[in-house]
Amino acid sequence: MHYNWNWNIFWQESPNGVSTYMDTLLAGLKWTVATSITAWIMALVIGTIIGTIRTMPNKWVASLANAYVELFRNIPLIVQMFLWYFVMPELVPVSVGNWLKNLPNASFITAFLALGFFTSSRIAVQVSAGINALPRGQQLAGTALGLTLPQTYRFVLLPMAFRIIIPALTNEFAAIIKNSSVALTIGLVELTAAAYSMREFTFQTFESLTAATIIYIIISAIALVLARLLEGKMSVPGFIAAASTNTGGH
Repeated sequence: MHYNWNWNIFWQESPNGVSTYMDTLLAGLKWTVATSITAWIMALVIGTIIGTIRTMPNKWVASLANAYVELFRNIPLIVQMFLWYFVMPELVPVSVGNWLKNLPNASFITAFLALGFFTSSRIAVQVSAGINALPRGQQLAGTALGLTLPQTYRFVLLPMAFRIIIPALTNEFAAIIKNSSVALTIGLVELTAAAYSMREFTFQTFESLTAATIIYIIISAIALVLARLLEGKMSVPGFIAAASTNTGGH
């Protein structure tokens, strides 16, 4: 069968009658960016807390943090999406479940929660690896200065750890953009879902998927360039290799 190429399809009117197919893709891009950024902020906050707890001397607390990491890291992201979207509303009280089901942006909320928890477990490993890569003398120096353990983490260990795990965090940020495409399985019309929708209406498979691919490459490249600039300004000579080695071991 001969395939009919039509690159002008992007400027044709979509079935909604008020926008073109390019507008549809750009609307999907907005949801991709919104999901990725909100999930990243959530993952960074939770991952930092869990990663810090994993390195604390209290073995019981550290074990709970390790259990969190193993739970969210080892369950496939698509399964977590389904659990949050279909199962969670049935486990809570009926009134709360009905409220969750009737939220106007339920698929978006579910997507960034699932993506946030999944990515936080990965960031937790990197944060703990960064802390463990630091010389023990830094923690002892904080104690010698009269700092409490929380103060030592806040003012000494975490600032240094973050500077040496920036390359790993850069990779995670690029990954979270790509992983956001899984949200199409719960009805979020992000970039991949928008491309599939365009394909179904126009049967221009290659054009729609090529456009989505190019857009993903562009936004990922922008994110990576910004992250590399930050990495160059914040990197600490002599620590990057050690941190990367420890992170890779997990």
